[in-house]
Amino acid sequence: MSHNHSHNSSNETSEKNLFITMALNFFITVAEVIGGIISGSLSLISDALHNFSDGFAIIITYIAMRLSKKPKTLKYTFGLKRAEIIAAIINASTLIIISFFLIKEAVERFYNPSPITGSLMLIVAALGLIANVVGTLLLKKGSEGNLNIRAAYFHLLSDAVSSLAVIIGAVFIIFYKIYWIDPVLTILISLYILKETYEIVKESLDIVMMSSPEGIDLDAIKNIVELIPGVKNIHHVHLWKMNDNDTHFEAHIEVEDMAVSETSEIQRKIEQSLHDKYEINHTTLQFECDKCDPKTII
Repeated sequence: MSHNHSHNSSNETSEKNLFITMALNFFITVAEVIGGIISGSLSLISDALHNFSDGFAIIITYIAMRLSKKPKTLKYTFGLKRAEIIAAIINASTLIIISFFLIKEAVERFYNPSPITGSLMLIVAALGLIANVVGTLLLKKGSEGNLNIRAAYFHLLSDAVSSLAVIIGAVFIIFYKIYWIDPVLTILISLYILKETYEIVKESLDIVMMSSPEGIDLDAIKNIVELIPGVKNIHHVHLWKMNDNDTHFEAHIEVEDMAVSETSEIQRKIEQSLHDKYEINHTTLQFECDKCDPKTII
């Protein structure tokens, strides 16, 4: 009971923090768009676009969190647990598209520079930095075990880095009149975002494609299971993640000729071993005896 209470409290805190960060992002977006237009700063406008996408990313994150909690049905026998993975892919993909767009705009601005009001750029970027730092701190804890929140977290983190870069650029513009620093920083910010989102997309797609989780060796599992007394062979193994927290394992277990009731202890030992060593929390085993089928591991 205490575990469920803690889990629910954590979810409620994450949802509350999502609302706060969403409000902060939309406020800063408006400020940066106005400031970017008045000052003529492309990097400030790019930062505003990132913040705007963050707001929608947080909305998507929140909706996905709610959907993932819905109970199983006869149609969705696993529930909607992968809603958060889909949200992570959407959010990360949005960041990638925006980054490429901003790189294109920055290249054009580099060859066609325009005057920029550095002081206004500095003030607005500083406000953006404060808001984004607050947002990243609010989501940091929840991002550690949830791809969905992690994607939203990286949205905010990338904006914090973006705002910091804009501030640095504003200083160079104010004191040294180096206007080309604005598009250069935009490109650097975009490249940083592309790098960070790549891992999220890759990990999310691995889950959707039901690949074996990293760090789990099927050959090692085979050795562990076949050391359990009564087990002759393990084959037809399938291993995948339903989401960040649920790892599923299924396999055929060949045993000596025995009563079905005797397989219960073998099943318990297999489940315990897999849970303790690999945190596999959903195991389905099919016991069989002298069945003539391929004995390959997969």
